[in-house]
Amino acid sequence: MDFSWHLYLMALLYIAAGINHFRCPRMYLKIIPPYFSNPGLLNTLSGAAEIILGILLMLPSFSHFAAWGIIALLVAVFPANLFMYQNKKAGFGLPKWILLLRMPLQLLLILWAYQYT
Repeated sequence: MDFSWHLYLMALLYIAAGINHFRCPRMYLKIIPPYFSNPGLLNTLSGAAEIILGILLMLPSFSHFAAWGIIALLVAVFPANLFMYQNKKAGFGLPKWILLLRMPLQLLLILWAYQYT
């Protein structure tokens, strides 16, 4: 396994994103589709998962498992991307084309994580 700067960049991005779940929870609560119950718990769990998986990515003996965890997390949060596209309020007023671009970007993030599985 190649522990290049790409892996550490990915790890730091997930750690920063996870911390942001606790710094700005209202932003994340806004994009959780209403058909999910307990959005506060979902925000806490996804933020904690991003932090933990980001840290584990940087540990060679755990990076393989962390990469699979990130893939699972990206799949699990995909409904938020769809909700942002479909709901003007959840989309933060961003242009539709940017919100549409988020969906294939999710696939690129999955492929990036898959390199470390």
